[in-house]
Amino acid sequence: MKGISSLLLLAPLVAGCVPAPPTTQSEKPIAPTSLGLASDLAPSISQQWWSEFGDPQLDRLVGDALAGSPTLAAALARVRAAQAQVSSARSQLYPQVNLDGNETWQRLSANYIYPPPLGGNGNWIGSVQANLTWSLDFFGKQQAQIDRARAAAQAAALDAVAARLMLAGSVTQAYIAWARACDLVTVAEQTVAQQQDILKLTTDRVTSGLETEAAQQQSLALAAFARQDLVQARAVRDLAVHQIALLIGRGADAYALGKPQLAATALTLPEILPADLLARRADIAAAQARIETAAKGREVARKAFYPDINLLGLVGVAAISGVGPLLAGNAVQYGVGAAIHLPVFDAGKLRANLAGATADLDAAIADYNQAVLTSVREAADALTSLQAAQGRLAEQSTAMSAAQASFNLARDRYSSGLIPQLNVLSAEDLVIRAQRQSATLSADLLSARVTLVMALGGGFTPPPSSSNLSPSPRSASSAPGAKP
Repeated sequence: MKGISSLLLLAPLVAGCVPAPPTTQSEKPIAPTSLGLASDLAPSISQQWWSEFGDPQLDRLVGDALAGSPTLAAALARVRAAQAQVSSARSQLYPQVNLDGNETWQRLSANYIYPPPLGGNGNWIGSVQANLTWSLDFFGKQQAQIDRARAAAQAAALDAVAARLMLAGSVTQAYIAWARACDLVTVAEQTVAQQQDILKLTTDRVTSGLETEAAQQQSLALAAFARQDLVQARAVRDLAVHQIALLIGRGADAYALGKPQLAATALTLPEILPADLLARRADIAAAQARIETAAKGREVARKAFYPDINLLGLVGVAAISGVGPLLAGNAVQYGVGAAIHLPVFDAGKLRANLAGATADLDAAIADYNQAVLTSVREAADALTSLQAAQGRLAEQSTAMSAAQASFNLARDRYSSGLIPQLNVLSAEDLVIRAQRQSATLSADLLSARVTLVMALGGGFTPPPSSSNLSPSPRSASSAPGAKP
């Protein structure tokens, strides 16, 4: 015990002679106050915001995606792996006990420590021994590794949340695209019927000698073009269904969908960039957790300059000449002691590790800053797109009514022989354009709402441990050069 006490007393003195080099970082996190966000908070968004569209089929598809998506399953697997790393790091704080046993035949040297008849003859040598090692975490090495593993696990968990939000948004956007395609198929079918009606009217006028055969051939061509557009519209609709099936982790068995029933969402969304934008986004919280992970990693690299101090113990039995002597009382052996490991010369390896860990911290902060700027741009773009879609849709009602009235009047006047066919075709083209625009703008408005919901975090609520999304100066910019 005297030797152990001397070793433990010597360790702090030796540790003070090997300080880590002064390595500092070069990047700093962006301050949220410098982003020009508004002072008002955004309205609360439900975690199941897609249900606001009032379409049970969409609710089911999002639920299927969250339950069976390979992408989300991979994210959750990474969370479990990170949690296992935390458990592995925590286990280093406790004593480690191993049991080893062996029985080997060996010829012992006659000129060594074994006297005859053992020396110079073959014998069975056996041993069973339990070894105990306990690392005394005087300098916080193991705790730093635990902290790094915890921060990495938190980042992985936030990544999984972000993946879940992104998946729900992708399914909803794909569903809106499919609904748009369905509406365009309806427009194409109406156009085919309309062209057939004009063709019949033109044929009757040709038969009556009121129109030329050229006009009839033109109507035939336009009717064929309308049928081509219908084939293309149906193909786009089917491709949209395939995309939905992929997102929910299904195959051709999911291609049969009922008619969409999307309603104008009742979601209350802000008109300006809210002050709490960063706190709403799981990807920003994950980027912050990676800064914490890198900061803890640098702490691990810094503490590698300090010694490892272990308590050692062993107990077991050992004997020569078979298994029988192992059971005798004289075969028992045991011991206790301490060990210290201190790096003295490693050709700069530890310094390089510390420099690399500092570079990793700079990279994590740079990634965080990029994520912050991207989130602000995404939210601003989404607000602009939503406002533009609302403005265009407000004018579309007038355009649609006027186009339909123009076509009806032109058709009646053409039927009466008051205007040429070209006027009817021009009016018809205007109606088709207005119908397609109405279907597109309605979907654009819903899609813009979804985009803004996602840009605002999709209903994410940060856990209490990450409610402050500004990286702390200590974790993000503390210099490791000082001695502990």
